Amino acid sequence: MTVARVSTVRCLGPSWQAAAVTTFNIRTATPADHGFLVDMLVQAVNWLPERNWSREEILTKPELAHYVAGWMRPEDFGVVAVDPADRPIGAAWCRHLTAADPGYGYVSDDVPELTLGVVDSWRNRGVGRALVRAVLSVGAERGLRAVSLSVERANFAAKLYASEGFHTVESFDDADTMVAHTGRPSADADPSVSANP
Repeated sequence: MTVARVSTVRCLGPSWQAAAVTTFNIRTATPADHGFLVDMLVQAVNWLPERNWSREEILTKPELAHYVAGWMRPEDFGVVAVDPADRPIGAAWCRHLTAADPGYGYVSDDVPELTLGVVDSWRNRGVGRALVRAVLSVGAERGLRAVSLSVERANFAAKLYASEGFHTVESFDDADTMVAHTGRPSADADPSVSANP
């Protein structure tokens, strides 16, 4: 199912005469996307050029593999961006992790953790932003009040997340746990995921 058709215009020079139009679609993630989500987890982990962990290495680390192992569980949800030829170019997905097996961005059992990755050649073209907006919208449709994530402070994606409403709720040596509200309030809202940064 197509969630959105996105076209972005980027100015490539001092005037709009030099502009690039990028068009891609965003669709709902399915169980068949497991392999691509693993690829995008590899992209997310290896955001630093000098970090080059292999797919196999990532999948053997339980603290990373649990973001994709057994995809798609009933409570999992996500979106995939596809190019005009229907090839996947990025994905954002959420998974509920528990206190017994927390993710790096864990805040509570009822707040799913977001993972996002974009194919190198499609970065800086609006794909990540569109994916974040789409997955937050799906979260709101599911009645979730918030989504969390973990991001290393030096990662350029940290600015994207902040600009899309994520705020820091916990800081570590080089990373932050961030939360964004989906717009769905909860009667038993946890103050640690307050909308006030």
